[in-house]
Amino acid sequence: MTSTPPHQSILDKPFVLDLFAGPGGLDSACHRLGIPSLGIEWDKSACLTRYAAGLDTLHADVSAVRRESFESLPPEINVLAGGPPCQTYSVAGKGAGRKALEEVKEFINRLMAGDSDEEIDKRLGNLSDPRTALVLEPLRYAIQATRSPNRGRRPYDVIVLEQVPAVRALWDRYAEVLQEIGLPDGTKYEVVVDVLNTETYGVPQTRSRAVLIARRAGLGAPSLPEASHRAYETKGWNRTNVGNPVQATLDEADSTETPSQRTEGDEPAPWVSMGDVLTERRTPFLVRSNYGSSGVPGRRGVRTDRQPATTVTGRISRFVVFEPVGDHHLDTVCEGPRFSMNEAGMLQSFPPDYPWSGTAQAQQVGNAVPPLFGAHLLSAALGLPAPHPETMREPWIPATEEQRAKLRSQGCGAADDCTARCPRPE
Repeated sequence: MTSTPPHQSILDKPFVLDLFAGPGGLDSACHRLGIPSLGIEWDKSACLTRYAAGLDTLHADVSAVRRESFESLPPEINVLAGGPPCQTYSVAGKGAGRKALEEVKEFINRLMAGDSDEEIDKRLGNLSDPRTALVLEPLRYAIQATRSPNRGRRPYDVIVLEQVPAVRALWDRYAEVLQEIGLPDGTKYEVVVDVLNTETYGVPQTRSRAVLIARRAGLGAPSLPEASHRAYETKGWNRTNVGNPVQATLDEADSTETPSQRTEGDEPAPWVSMGDVLTERRTPFLVRSNYGSSGVPGRRGVRTDRQPATTVTGRISRFVVFEPVGDHHLDTVCEGPRFSMNEAGMLQSFPPDYPWSGTAQAQQVGNAVPPLFGAHLLSAALGLPAPHPETMREPWIPATEEQRAKLRSQGCGAADDCTARCPRPE
C-alpha cells in the first residue's frame, strides 16, 4: 500500500502504539499520514479486519501485554494513543464506570504515587465491572515505559486519548497529575483536554468525544485540532408533527444549514451530510436510528440524507432506511435497503472499500475511532498540517494473501490461525 510522505513533526520519527486498536480507525489515520503504528487488539474479528487492511497488529489483551511482554514492544515507539472501551462509561450502557469515577480518580493518584501493580490490581478487583479499569491502561503504559530497560527507561513523548464525554472528568484528572505531579520518574507533560464533535472535522456523523493530547515537557504546549467544518445545529423540529416523524424530520432538515450554504475565505466549511458520502444511493432517504431524539423516544433519531448521521454504534445494521415511493420526495416512503458495512464505515469516515472481515462487523464499525477525526487529533498532537478529507477518502488497497499471512504470523503466532498466546473469547 502507498502512504503519503510524512511532514515535519515535533518528533523526528513518530511511531504510534495504539491501545484498544479495534479495526483500525486510528491506525488507518496513521497510514494516511505516513506514520508507522502498531495496534494491540483483543477481538479476533477486528484483528482479521486489520490483517486484511495491512495494519501491524498484536492480537492480545492490552493489560496482559503490559504485565507480561512489554519488553517485546518496539523500543522506538514514542507516541501512545488509544480509546479504551467505553461500554461502562457510555450513556448507552449500564453506567458502572460513570458511578465509579471517584474511585478511578483515586486509582490515578495511587498509580502516580508509585503503588505496585500487584496492589493496584488487587484493589481494582473490587470494581463491579472490570472493564471500568481499562481506562487506566494508558497511564499504566506511560509509567511502564519509564521502567522499561528495552526502552532505556525513556518516557513517551506524546499521548493522545479519546473516549465518550463522561470520561472528560478522568482525562481532566490525567491532565492534573501529568502536569503538576508527573510520572513516578519525574517526567511531566503539558496537556490539553476537551470534548470535541466529530462533524466539525468533516466526519458525516454527530459524535462527541472527550480527548486528551499531552506532550512531554520541553516539546511545546499542545493544542486541540482546529475545526475544519461547522457544527451541526438544528432549530428543533416542528412539534406540530409529533405524530408524523417523516414530515417532522423534513421540517427539521429545512431548518438546518445545508451543504449548499457555502462559506468564504478561511471560515469552516459546512458539515458533511450522509448524502455527500453515500453517493451510490441515488435517491433521497431517511434514517431512523436506535436512539430517541429531542426527548421524543418514538421519533428514534430520524434524519434525512441532507444531515449528518446520528452517532454510529454497534447497532448501525439496525438503522432503518426509508426511500421515497414513486415521484414523491420523501412525502411518502417505504423501507429500503439498510446500510451495508461499507456504507456504515463511510459514515465513520473509513474509505469506501475498507476490507471489513470476520463477524460482528457492525460492532467493529461502531466501536472504531473515526479515521478522519483520528487524523486531526494526531496531526495536532504532532504539529503536522491538518489532514485533507480527500486524502482520507482515497481508495484503500487491501493486503495480499501473503501479506495477511505475514501480519497474522506476527500478530497471532501462526499464518492461518490463532495460537495459545491469543486471548480467549471467554
